[in-house]
Amino acid sequence: MTDIAKQKKQQEYQEYVKRVTPTHNLLLNMVKAFVTGGAICVLGQLILNWCERMGLEKDAAGAWCSLGLVLLSVLLTGANVYQKLAKFGGAGTLVPITGFANSVASPAIEYKKEGQVFGIGCKIFTIAGPVILYGVLTSWLLGFVYLVLKMTGVV
Repeated sequence: MTDIAKQKKQQEYQEYVKRVTPTHNLLLNMVKAFVTGGAICVLGQLILNWCERMGLEKDAAGAWCSLGLVLLSVLLTGANVYQKLAKFGGAGTLVPITGFANSVASPAIEYKKEGQVFGIGCKIFTIAGPVILYGVLTSWLLGFVYLVLKMTGVV
């Protein structure tokens, strides 16, 4: 193959990559994430306020709020609505507790056909597992640093 043919092939490939690579508007994506995450948080606040008006203590109302948001997230995941919301809102749907519930429910739904043990049991924490692992590890490390700082009198 000659150099001209190689260059032409490389140029055609670069044009193909430009055509098929999606372009993203960072500002628009951030606004969508902010609005989506904010809407989830507003819904959580509404649930919390409603529970407190029903006479629950603040801690119990917070627990019911979390349970309600997780239940709603799992139901929306099962109805294939949460994925559409996540496609629109991006990180705005991933950060709240609803994103964690979705990350556990999605593999469970996807792999249920493989059975309870090898499907759901093995794959349920495929997405959420690293979050749990590094969340626990980070909290342990920060707790250790805090302990050392407290023992030395810095804190």
